[in-house]
Amino acid sequence: MEISEIQSELTNLQKRLNHFRGSLDLDAIAESIAINESKMQEPSFWDKQERAQKLIAETNLLKEKRDSFLSLQENYQNELTAIELLNEEPDQDLQIEVEADLEKLQSAFHNYEMNLLLAGKYDSHNALLEIHPGAGGTEAMDWGQMLLRMYQRYCEMNGFNFEINNYEAGEEAGLKSVNVRISGKNAYGLLKSENGVHRLVRISPFDSAKRRHTSFAAVEIIPEIDDSIKIDINPKDLRIDVYRSSGAGGQHINKTSSAVRITHLPTGFVTTSQAQRSQLQNRETAMNELRAKLFHLEEEKKRQHKQELKGEQMENGWGSQIRSYVFHPYNLVKDLRTGYETADTSGVMDGKLQPFVYAYLQWQLSQENPE
Repeated sequence: MEISEIQSELTNLQKRLNHFRGSLDLDAIAESIAINESKMQEPSFWDKQERAQKLIAETNLLKEKRDSFLSLQENYQNELTAIELLNEEPDQDLQIEVEADLEKLQSAFHNYEMNLLLAGKYDSHNALLEIHPGAGGTEAMDWGQMLLRMYQRYCEMNGFNFEINNYEAGEEAGLKSVNVRISGKNAYGLLKSENGVHRLVRISPFDSAKRRHTSFAAVEIIPEIDDSIKIDINPKDLRIDVYRSSGAGGQHINKTSSAVRITHLPTGFVTTSQAQRSQLQNRETAMNELRAKLFHLEEEKKRQHKQELKGEQMENGWGSQIRSYVFHPYNLVKDLRTGYETADTSGVMDGKLQPFVYAYLQWQLSQENPE
């Protein structure tokens, strides 16, 4: 790499650093830390344990936000100093070191930016994923199966745990429906970009005439909620059915009525679980998913009400088409919200979704903070 190229990249990093600094109020953060630490010194601080722990967690978060920026700034300054020395006195070994440090710095900038983008209220939560093929029979069900594999591969790449709670297979191929629990750091924040309808255009492997088909599948992603969020559910509003599990799991899974289906009568929400060995575990899993759906419903109502008060036009929610996958007559995957596209269809179907995720997070931030 030429020295001029390194300098050009440092100029770009300087712009990004200024942007990061503009999004932070370091003086306000320092003041909040000082106030919190003053409260921690009070004799009565530990009288209320839950409140004390919350304040400590809040303070640690503020310190991490401050320290991570200052560390990024310091590493940038060190790289700037190194390139100035290299300009004054060219040295091959120093240049190799500078190039290696620049690569680390670029990675640190990217990670810092991702942390800024993943600052949503529930971004750090685990995610609950559902896939429902649209009309189109076997062709659509196969598309649903392809999406399931794509997300499983993406989760493997990112170290997420991928646990299928319920799977209903199609008659000939593919799936009728599936729900999955995905756990790991920022699972919901990274996967929320997938919420919506996915459209596939290809030559159907199920059509003897080899005609081109268009298929749709709806993907729903909601955050898993924790015990700190209270959702009141009236037992009278529930219909609970038990049945024999089907699918993988060996002989045990079909011997007992361990699978659970819960229907919430007022909303019509249905949650199912057959992945666990006991009926009690499956019931708990299905109830947790129902709580998350009801909470998400209330959050959506609040969001829509807020938009109505602002006079904004509401979007079609999770049912809107978000991405198009074309396998014929050309190869292209395009996100209809961000405009990001790639011809690497096989890579995308193998789980290489990070560019789409990154583009979506940036687009979402621009929607929330229009210039």
